Amino acid sequence: MFGNLDPGWLWAIGGVVLLIAEVIAPGFFLVFLGAAALATGLFTVLFDLGTAAQLGLFAIYSLLFVLVFKRWYGEPAGASADPMLNDRAARLVGRSATVVESVDEHGGRVHLGDSDWSARGGPAGPGDKVRITAVEGNCLIVERGATLPPS
Repeated sequence: MFGNLDPGWLWAIGGVVLLIAEVIAPGFFLVFLGAAALATGLFTVLFDLGTAAQLGLFAIYSLLFVLVFKRWYGEPAGASADPMLNDRAARLVGRSATVVESVDEHGGRVHLGDSDWSARGGPAGPGDKVRITAVEGNCLIVERGATLPPS
């Protein structure tokens, strides 16, 4: 079927197929390989390159396209300026809460935001300010905040 087709056109067809595959299954960086195959096909048609030169040129173009254009293609999944973006519990660490029911190593309750949470740590009495140091499941681990000396 492709026996009489010029190798440059085979590279071009392969490049288009890779670009279409990138559209169907995005995120696999096939766009770089597709662009490299298209460029290799263009040079093969223009300069009638041999098989070894075609493969070498394809490897060079693939590497070049990946290194140069990955900046504009986008950051890899999971790269974020805020690593705790989707970990809501971890975002509570370091915040202050107000004790509602006395907190000790066995339990208690604190008020944070617009809701009350189970808490352990302390010890702290109702009305005291505590700092969240960790989260275990839905229980906040707290320590008593520093108090100011009486004036």
